[in-house]
Amino acid sequence: MLEVRETLDAAALRRWGLLCVDMLSAHRDEINALNVFPVADSDTGTNLLMTMRAAMHAAETVPQDHAGPATLLAAMARAATTGACGNSGIILSQVLRALAEAGGDEPLGAAEVRAALRRAAVLVRDALSEPVDGTMLTVLEAAADRAADGPAQTVETVAIAAAEGAAKALAETPSQLGVLRAAGVVDAGARGLLVLLDALVQVCTGRVTTRPAYGRGRSGPGAGVAAGSGRLDGAGSGGFGAAGPDVLDSSPGLPEAGWAPHFAAAAGPRYEVMYVLGDSDHTRVGALKKALAALGDSVVVVGDGANTWSVHVHSADAGAAVEAGLAAGTLRNIRIEGLVVDPAVVFGPADRGILAIASGTGAVRLFEDSGAVVLTGEVTAERLLEAIRAMPQREILVLPNGALPAPDLVAIGVAAREGRREVLMLPSLSMVQGLAALALHDSGSLAVDDALTMSQSAASTRWGAVRIAAERALTIVGTCDEGDGLGLVGHDVVVIDPDLGRAARTLLDRMLGLGGELVTLLLGAHAPDGLADDLTTYITAEFPGVEIVTYDGGQAADLVQIGVE
Repeated sequence: MLEVRETLDAAALRRWGLLCVDMLSAHRDEINALNVFPVADSDTGTNLLMTMRAAMHAAETVPQDHAGPATLLAAMARAATTGACGNSGIILSQVLRALAEAGGDEPLGAAEVRAALRRAAVLVRDALSEPVDGTMLTVLEAAADRAADGPAQTVETVAIAAAEGAAKALAETPSQLGVLRAAGVVDAGARGLLVLLDALVQVCTGRVTTRPAYGRGRSGPGAGVAAGSGRLDGAGSGGFGAAGPDVLDSSPGLPEAGWAPHFAAAAGPRYEVMYVLGDSDHTRVGALKKALAALGDSVVVVGDGANTWSVHVHSADAGAAVEAGLAAGTLRNIRIEGLVVDPAVVFGPADRGILAIASGTGAVRLFEDSGAVVLTGEVTAERLLEAIRAMPQREILVLPNGALPAPDLVAIGVAAREGRREVLMLPSLSMVQGLAALALHDSGSLAVDDALTMSQSAASTRWGAVRIAAERALTIVGTCDEGDGLGLVGHDVVVIDPDLGRAARTLLDRMLGLGGELVTLLLGAHAPDGLADDLTTYITAEFPGVEIVTYDGGQAADLVQIGVE
């Protein structure tokens, strides 16, 4: 019978690191094939492997007889920070750093491993310029959450809990990030993180964990749009303490009421720029992070805890990114690589763009994550025309999502067609219809075929909403009083009930009574606590077999928008 491991000494952690190298090597091609975000350059598995190899090369210089866990892990963390490859490698370096800071040179117990996972999640979230749900960060936070559940017993129980929490969160990443959903994959970096946690379980238990195949087009988790239900709430899944001393937060946040175009990929060549920064301080590092955010995206700046930082950015101006670093301190290990993108898995090539109208921070992010440029705030015909004209592409597909009446859209479409420019208004009358259309966007097809497929998806999605009556009014089904729950199908009130929950359930009966396989719930900013859970429970009980996906949209008017496909 296997001995239960209660702590991790330096020897066990060294074995874990070596096993991580072996397992990342075995899964490298699988992870590379999943890589579609933030850039579809198919190198995440390679980046993780190279970073872990750098860490273990440093571990070889640490004496095995006298060094404790903190000494070993600190050496691994420093080497991983300075030798990190890509976004995923930098995140891996912070996991190692958190483990190194979890305790002294005594063996790590369950409490220390728990604390290290939480600390790693904090370091990574604060290091990213624009944290995105459905990524390696999301799964790291889920692993930390699961590890914190229940009493801390042994490192074995904590490792198993963290790995299972990560596996569940990994399967949900396609429901959180549109580009994953469209490609039919789970997040590549998150898959790599699960490999690291499974390696820890193997060191602790001696047992090999079997996972499903996560490759593109497989039947395992992430193979389809509705692989699992999830909620995009923009806040992550954990509770966080203060940021670490070597990470600065300059996240620009989500768009406010105004609008400025933000494109997922700049026209022309783009580069991945990485370097190691020294002889700096927190003020200059903070200024560097802001400067890089203005030059590109995928900005990550992390420290090793000893006044050395690793810097990463995707930018069209590699020279300016390096010059920004020179202004912050001394640079070494400068690496500049062209981003070679697989066009088969990337939304929005330079010749076609999608413009969507959306409200609510969560809904805005959903559309942006799926490759759309988003127009927010109070939308008028003039603002929409201005936004279309600001798009650089020749072909523009517009998802109005019910923001303007049809006659205005026709007039805008005519006015926007200049020269050879092609503007197609798609018949999305709500955000849930717009999301359904965007899920079937195919940038490789002809514009007319792409528009037809997306239009059919929007039109085949029945949509409704639950609201609270603002005043006494006459509807087609009777008179409502102020505060009544209203159920709408399209723009027509079909349910009036003083009990909001009952109004929502009755509306679901009406909508699902005609059939349906997938229900999308887009929660509004004023949705009552527990509404999503109540509706999910009701659908599961009354309409078995129907899949449910829940997002926090944050829209103001509707307590929940409902889409039925």
